[in-house]
Amino acid sequence: MKKLNLSLLAVLFFSMGMGFAQDADKQASAAQANNPLANMTALNFQNYYVPKLSNAPDEAYMNTSWVRFAKPFAGGKFLLRVSSALSTIAMPNMATGVVNSTSGLGDTNAFVSYSFVSNATTTVGAGPMVTAPTATDEVLGTGKWQGGFAIVAFIAKSPVFQFGGLVTWQASFAGQSDRQDTNGAAIQPFYFWQLGKGTYLRGAPIWYFDFKSNAYSVPMGLGIGKVVNVGKTMVNCFVEPQYSMLTSGTQPQFQLFAGINLQFME
Repeated sequence: MKKLNLSLLAVLFFSMGMGFAQDADKQASAAQANNPLANMTALNFQNYYVPKLSNAPDEAYMNTSWVRFAKPFAGGKFLLRVSSALSTIAMPNMATGVVNSTSGLGDTNAFVSYSFVSNATTTVGAGPMVTAPTATDEVLGTGKWQGGFAIVAFIAKSPVFQFGGLVTWQASFAGQSDRQDTNGAAIQPFYFWQLGKGTYLRGAPIWYFDFKSNAYSVPMGLGIGKVVNVGKTMVNCFVEPQYSMLTSGTQPQFQLFAGINLQFME
């Protein structure tokens, strides 16, 4: 009888241990689903809907959809990320009051990051960045070739709370001579609070600073996301309202950031 009880206890503790291990694995997967330097091929579909702009008429709005592809190489030490935008910008004609909208392809940017810190809890990378003037209309892009750098870090020492940031800077070096030169930086802090079972709270606003026109936008965001595994694909869906605390010039005042990020596990 004692042997039977001991066997039952052993099975019980083993099952509990397996359950804890599976929960820990799920938490780790949910955390890495938001790591921009994760050693996995990724395809992201993200959208910014901006119904309210600062220093613009109430009828003005913007909508930008981003398609982003990321691919690690050289054993995961390097990561290539390419992003392209499809945008709509609507602005009323001050004389007639008619809202004129322009839609099309925006500029395309890419950067290569070298991960000089890469372990289970901390990833830090940096590398060159370039933007090509692929916009189909001048209001949708800069008309300039731009070059600069990107620095990104992701800290996941806690299975509950992860944080990090992406810093980019670019300036124009070629392009249409009749278009204004560019010189701008973006800071994107991000923070994720795991609620369990793949659900998490999140924020990933982009603080933008245009040094040429002295325009800027400093939003804050708080949203919710869900991570699920579908076969060998990690699916990360989220929605995040953002409100700009500080603005100068015509910038997003309120926007809704939503997306589906796919990571493909080999």
